[in-house]
Amino acid sequence: MATASAVPAKQASRALVPYAWCVVGYNILVILWGAVVRATGSGAGCGDKWPLCNGDVIPHHPRLATMIEFAHRQSTTVATVLIVGLVVWTFYATKRGVRARRAAVASMIFLVTEALLGAVLVLGGYVQNNISTARVVMQSVHFTNTLMLLASLALTAWWLGEGRRAASVATTKATSPAWLAVIATIVMGATGSLAALADTLFPSASLREAFASDFAAHSPLLIRMRWMHPAAAVVGACCVLWLVARVRSRLGRIVAALLALQFLLGIGDILLLTPTWMQVVHLLGADLYWVALVCLAAETLWPRTALAESVASPVI
Repeated sequence: MATASAVPAKQASRALVPYAWCVVGYNILVILWGAVVRATGSGAGCGDKWPLCNGDVIPHHPRLATMIEFAHRQSTTVATVLIVGLVVWTFYATKRGVRARRAAVASMIFLVTEALLGAVLVLGGYVQNNISTARVVMQSVHFTNTLMLLASLALTAWWLGEGRRAASVATTKATSPAWLAVIATIVMGATGSLAALADTLFPSASLREAFASDFAAHSPLLIRMRWMHPAAAVVGACCVLWLVARVRSRLGRIVAALLALQFLLGIGDILLLTPTWMQVVHLLGADLYWVALVCLAAETLWPRTALAESVASPVI
């Protein structure tokens, strides 16, 4: 999605950039509603039918779980329309070679895989109270794909708006920290999704009970894997702070602030024994942090130079 000769989308409509960020925001809402589906055990609300809901286009006399799951499916339908509109508008409003086009295409690819993975979860029965190893794998893969979709949308919006920002300065010293920060954060997110699933399926009555079950030999795999999330968070934080220290920019400070907020929300989530509303707030913070980190990493790995701005017809 990147090229040294990339040019800013100065010719894009003024409304395109706000629209692109609105698409990012809407998809965050879709992700949050997906967390509600998981936390309320509504994943099987539409049965094992996909894309239909219990065999119907519109469910009749639905129960609460059905309404929650059906609302999530409809929200993804709206997201699909918005993303397709973003891709079409981006190609219409920008010139050949603008890297926002590549990010937009990537978002379409991840949108398709997101839908396919969602279908696999439903048709394979990896929902509700399923605690199989296959569900652990599918949950991790699905959440990773969700992060990549959100990253692609964020980069589309970020690169569409780069004509309104000063050219960034390349720094080869931060290349490794940038990649490590992104990879570590993906691992952090994937393990976090498993920890949230474990908290939903196996709620604890107290902190002592929760900590004891984490290391009990008879505990289910999901419970015994729960420690991986805080461990990944510590490693990921070190990588991100390394990147922030190397870059030293306003965006870097925003990333650091969001990272600190995430730790506070994570601690609060544990102390409150992971109520649904706190899980959603924690995930919201994670999504905002991820969007900011992706933009920071992009500025570090693929900086836009003043020379690139003067290129009229770059080659894809």
